[in-house]
Amino acid sequence: MEFFDFLNLRFLDILDIVLVAVLLFYIYRLIRGTAAFNIFLGIAMIYLIWKLTEALQMGLLSDILGKFLGGGFIALIIVFQQEIRKFLLMLGSTSFGSKKGFLKNLKLFKSDFIQTANEVDEIVSFCEEMSAARIGVLIVFGKSNSLDFVKVTGDPQQILVNKPILKSIFYKNSPLHDGAVIIEENMITATRVILPIENSADIPSHFGLRHRAALGITNRTDAIALIVSEETGQISYVNNGVFVLFEDAEDLAEIIKEDLTY
Repeated sequence: MEFFDFLNLRFLDILDIVLVAVLLFYIYRLIRGTAAFNIFLGIAMIYLIWKLTEALQMGLLSDILGKFLGGGFIALIIVFQQEIRKFLLMLGSTSFGSKKGFLKNLKLFKSDFIQTANEVDEIVSFCEEMSAARIGVLIVFGKSNSLDFVKVTGDPQQILVNKPILKSIFYKNSPLHDGAVIIEENMITATRVILPIENSADIPSHFGLRHRAALGITNRTDAIALIVSEETGQISYVNNGVFVLFEDAEDLAEIIKEDLTY
C-alpha cells in the first residue's frame, strides 16, 4: 500500500474538503442564474491556475496571480455585495437554528416542493384572473431565508393557500389588499406586508412600487415574487433581483416549481 502513502489524509483533512464542498455548493445556489455566476467561474479559474503555477514552481506568473487575487478582495466584496448580503441574512436568520434544521437552510438535498404542483398552478391561475381584471397583486414565496424582518410589518396569518382565499385578500375593497402576501410551505403566513423598496437608478421609471418591492425583497433574500400590475395587468416574476422571462402561464408555473424545489 506504499503507493497510497502520499495521501496521508487525516480526519480533519477530509472534514476540511467536505466543508469547502458544502460552501462551494451553497455559493453556487446563491448565485445560480445571476451575472455573478460567470464572474465567480472566472475567479475560480484564476485561482486554479495560480495553484497550478505554484505546484510547477513558475515563480513569476504565480507571484502575479497571487498578488491579483490578494489585492482583489475589496473588489470582490463590491461585485458580490448582493450575494454577501443574502448570505449574512441567512446566517443571522432567526429560523437558521430552528427546528427546520441546518441542512434545510443549506438545501443540500432536493426536498419536497415548498408548494405542491397543484398549488403553484392555482396561484398562477389566480394571477391570470387578476391580470384580466387589472387588480394589483404582490405575492412573495419564502424559501430558506427568514422573512421575519418583513413579516412584522404586516398581519400574521396561518391560512392554507387556495384561490378563494387569495381572491378575498386581493379584492379591491378588502382591508388586506395593500402590501404583499407572504407564502411559506403552502401557508399564507402574513398579509399587508411592507417590503423594502429597491431604488436603484437602473430600474426603468415605468415600474411601480410593487415591482420595486419585489426587486427589494429578492435582492435581500432568496425569496421569489409574483407581481400583477394594476395599470397594465402584466404578470411579472422576479428571482434573485432579476425579472425572469416566460412564454405563458404554464411555462411560468414550471419555472416557479423548479425554483421552489432548490
